[in-house]
Amino acid sequence: MAASSADLPGDRMLETQSGAGTVSGAREWVRAVVESGRAQAVITALIVLNAVTLGLETSATAMAVAGPLLVLADTIILGVFVAEIALKLFARGPRFFRDPWNLFDVVVVGVALVPASQGFSVLRAFRILRVLRLVSVVPSLRRVVGALLHAIPGMGSVVMLLGVLFYVFAVMATKLFGGAFPEWFGTIGASFYTLFQVMTLESWSMGIVRPVMDVFPVAWLFFVPFILLTSFAVLNLFIGIIVDAMQSQAHAEEAALHLGEPTLVDVMAEVKALRAEIAATRGEVQEGARGEKSALESEGHSG
Repeated sequence: MAASSADLPGDRMLETQSGAGTVSGAREWVRAVVESGRAQAVITALIVLNAVTLGLETSATAMAVAGPLLVLADTIILGVFVAEIALKLFARGPRFFRDPWNLFDVVVVGVALVPASQGFSVLRAFRILRVLRLVSVVPSLRRVVGALLHAIPGMGSVVMLLGVLFYVFAVMATKLFGGAFPEWFGTIGASFYTLFQVMTLESWSMGIVRPVMDVFPVAWLFFVPFILLTSFAVLNLFIGIIVDAMQSQAHAEEAALHLGEPTLVDVMAEVKALRAEIAATRGEVQEGARGEKSALESEGHSG
């Protein structure tokens, strides 16, 4: 009995280790299933299908013909998304919350779980946000979003430059054209909005500039430089920064894929080391051969 009692702690430890190994194995199996290519393809198809059903729910005709079916499909798809997140949480444990894309999925899916009653009824309109899960599922979309986020620090300087240009031109426009066109340039706020419309090239000529030129014939000297600076120069800086960020991210991903692979320098160093080992081995063999030959010659002379 004493020996049996003494073995109990060891047995319990073995059982604990066995149980931990079983849970770890189950997590790895669940992770392999959830993150497999087929599972991701199914999730992607469900996201697209959910986008279609949510769009059809905005049609009175579609709701009259297949309203209950659309609601049922939406509920089933939402259940699949919740189950997927739960399985990922089980498979990864606390590491699940370290991935920003997982948090994004939780927020997007969680919005649909809020009861649409009283003050929360407006959240039903946000169910379409589930379509944004395509960004977290499709790798190419993740790269684009990652590049945009990576470009934000660089765009800060461009935004500051654009703000300075807008402020300077808005003050000038208010002083120059505010008296004749108070609805467009009467205040600095109105000037900001009008110049923003001019920057977007939306009805800038016939809608704003030509009426102003009827009163101020040389007003083109103000608007043309503004368009060249904002619509072409500064906005092209935005595009350049984003493209550079995407290229940098692509290079970083390529470097991560090749991380740990031997470089040409490593290969050459290994070749040199092998040559040195072969030369050393050859010298030892030759030295041994000379020793054997000397021994044979000595035996011959003694005989």
